[in-house]
Parts: sequence; structure tokens; C-alpha cells
Amino acid sequence: MFGAIPLLIVPFVLYNLGLLGLFGGGDDPWMTEMFSFRMMSGGVFSMTLGDLMVLIGLIFLFIEISKSVRTTNASILDHLLSTLVFIAFLVEFLLVKGAAHSVFFTLMVIALFDVLAGFSVSMRSASRDINLN
Repeated sequence: MFGAIPLLIVPFVLYNLGLLGLFGGGDDPWMTEMFSFRMMSGGVFSMTLGDLMVLIGLIFLFIEISKSVRTTNASILDHLLSTLVFIAFLVEFLLVKGAAHSVFFTLMVIALFDVLAGFSVSMRSASRDINLN
């Protein structure tokens, strides 16, 4: 049952917790620098909270695509719930002022890719699934 829960709900919840001020105040909490260090080239690598959110979303997208190759009854529920997560992203993007941000838009596109990839991988693997009685 827990395998059907879409993991992209985690960045969605984390973003909303950030909107509530859990990760710091200010006008744009997503520009908060998490860490930085000097590279051997002399350049400085820095990661913001927004960059970290996108990275988390991409990691969960990889796991979701790996989960989508299953051909069980739970995979149908997983696709349905992933679609609902994308719809939640879309509705919040359109209706919530704090969601009008490039980080949230990127997470929404990641959720869309999860839905599209999940359905296309499932259709492809289902077409190759041959049952012989």
C-alpha cells in the first residue's frame, strides 16, 4: 500500500512548509544559501534552498520512474495518485501567490514528467507482458 504513495508529494509538502516560513523568513526563502565552497578552479559553488528542492524532486522522480516499471495492481493506484499530485501542483501554481516561483514551476514540471513517464512506461511494459496459460 505504501509503495503506491507518490514520492513527489514530499517536495510539494516541503515547498508549502517553506511558504509557511519554516525554512526562514524574508521575501524569497528559496534564495537562502545552504552552503558554498571554493572549487580548485577558483570558482565558488553555492547551493540555495531552491536548488536543493529541485535536486530532491529529481531524486524522487528517478525513484518514481523506477517504480513505474512494475505491472501490478498497485501501479495503477500509483499512477492515479501521481496524477492527483500533479493536479495539486497545477492548482496551487495557478491560485497561490507564493507558488508563482520558478522553483515551484520546476517541481510542477517534474511532477508532470512523472505522470507522463509513468503512463508511457506502463503502457510499453504492458504491451510486452504476455501471459501464457
